[in-house]
Amino acid sequence: MSPASPSSPLGAAITAYVDRQRSLGLQYDKEARILQQLDTFLAESDHSDLTASGFNDWALTLEHLTPQGRRKKMRIVYRFTLHRRHTTPECFVPDPAQFPAPSPAPAPWIFSEQQILALLEQTGQLQPAPQSPLRAHVYRLAVVLLYTAGLRRGELVRLRIGDYAPSRHTLLVRVSKFRKSRIVALSPDAWREMDAYLRPRLCFPHTASSPLLAHGSRADKAFSGSTFGKGFRQLCRDGSVLTDSGRPPRVHDVRHTYAAHVLLRCYRDNRNPQAVLPILSRAMGHASLASTAYYLSMIDPILEQAAQQVARHVGPLLAGNPGGSHG
Repeated sequence: MSPASPSSPLGAAITAYVDRQRSLGLQYDKEARILQQLDTFLAESDHSDLTASGFNDWALTLEHLTPQGRRKKMRIVYRFTLHRRHTTPECFVPDPAQFPAPSPAPAPWIFSEQQILALLEQTGQLQPAPQSPLRAHVYRLAVVLLYTAGLRRGELVRLRIGDYAPSRHTLLVRVSKFRKSRIVALSPDAWREMDAYLRPRLCFPHTASSPLLAHGSRADKAFSGSTFGKGFRQLCRDGSVLTDSGRPPRVHDVRHTYAAHVLLRCYRDNRNPQAVLPILSRAMGHASLASTAYYLSMIDPILEQAAQQVARHVGPLLAGNPGGSHG
């Protein structure tokens, strides 16, 4: 909690809760800011505790946000109150049924191989800037790692120089979603790109804990997810890589593309994609195979490839028995 901010009687409970979440390995910075904003609001409004009335008044301060933005902040408070109920059974817990309705997850956009190549080519047009001397190198490596390793945006921007093991050509992805860490083996193309990137990167002052993808005049600052996302969307616009609606794809769509293309290659090589799912699941850091199997049934290019594979195998059988009956 910030010492400059007024604190309500709830402040100590919020501080203890944030400390607990961070002790579990979570960064919890955004959530801490939202809970601090709630605490400051309650203090300035002379609320002695969080009540239904106080929660509703605080929620009204979020009206400028989108429904999903309001929902996310309200759910952070909801999870805090659920935890607080363990020690304070009579405390107020908001009803999530009264929150803005969740919106459906956006459909994944799958890049073509040509579009990935277009992005890589576009990175070569990026010019260094006083606050981003490695701009072209950073975005080229970022596209390569997103596409060949299926990293999440947060995982990418949190990478440190020491997370790369050049002798083994692996990346250590530290505690990420579901509080899981994993080691990702880089493809030959990816580790060659990594080695090429490190030559200019290591010319700047660094330690093993320095950000891998860095900006700032001394290349000592890590990207935030939003800053990197903004640069990525501009890269897509400049490279004319747009969705059917004319919008630039999301960074996360490259992760979807990684999974889709791995499975597409299985179909094209006449390999069983089911056998690849456990390997792909571990590489992507999924909590279960069900998350990975999503790509088998939900992505149109994969369905098209599956239909073609079935046609290749079943077609000759049907041609050889035109009068056969269907069971």
